[in-house]
Amino acid sequence: MSSEISVGDELFATTVEIDRTMLVAYAGASGDHNPIHYNDAAASAAGLPGVLAHGMLTMGLAATALAQWADDPHLVTEVSTRFSRPVVVPGDGVATLDIVGVAGEVTDEAIRVDLKVTCEGKGVLTRARALVEKA
Repeated sequence: MSSEISVGDELFATTVEIDRTMLVAYAGASGDHNPIHYNDAAASAAGLPGVLAHGMLTMGLAATALAQWADDPHLVTEVSTRFSRPVVVPGDGVATLDIVGVAGEVTDEAIRVDLKVTCEGKGVLTRARALVEKA
């Protein structure tokens, strides 16, 4: 993390691919075995456009990108968001998340990082932000 950060600076940008294997692994790790996260028939029966990534997985991937930028996950003291759009994961491909972190507020002690998380150019998290302490 650079010591010369100003409000509005882009801090990092990364792309993450989500596939069905990741969804099944996350279901096992999180205990969220709702079939809309891995079964096309269940998602269709629920009126959904397809199998959806877990919202907390999406947020976790954004938080992971942030922690990698910070170089020390212990410096990330807060993460918050609202889920604004589901991430549909095709059976034969991937859903691609674009994650960008921008400095929202900078003090002597910490940086508020505003996270822009999109899939196919559409925001999937709203008011996503985190607080990262300066080392």
